[in-house]
Amino acid sequence: MAGLNKLASLAQVDSARLASIGFCMGGNFSLELAREGAPLRGIVSFHGGLHTERPARRGQVKTKVMVHTGGDDQLVPLEQVNAFEAEMTAAAVDWQVIMYGGVKHNFTDPDAARLGNPALEYHKLADERSWNALEAFLREIFD
Repeated sequence: MAGLNKLASLAQVDSARLASIGFCMGGNFSLELAREGAPLRGIVSFHGGLHTERPARRGQVKTKVMVHTGGDDQLVPLEQVNAFEAEMTAAAVDWQVIMYGGVKHNFTDPDAARLGNPALEYHKLADERSWNALEAFLREIFD
């Protein structure tokens, strides 16, 4: 929140038109900003973890939430996705989860294989589809 507040205070920033987009751990951080009630137009998480120790409460989340996850993501299993969806629904959040079938964790990173972890794998089509969905989401929240 301190970083967001600093960004919003800069003269060249329109603090009424901010969003947070995060990949992997950055996706986790973006979702935590939403759960804390950050004054953002939107939050987008790409293959980020969805579990939290501090679930959102009704009326606390002030932003729209978009999550991109792989259907075969061993690091973010379906149970975590289902729990996240239940949390967002209970908190009355405008949310969406887009799940890509046959896709593992880190699917937007063309160099995912360099880490030698079989749970990580680039997926070109999911990468392109998720980026297109992000662009549509940004048009929605900023137009």
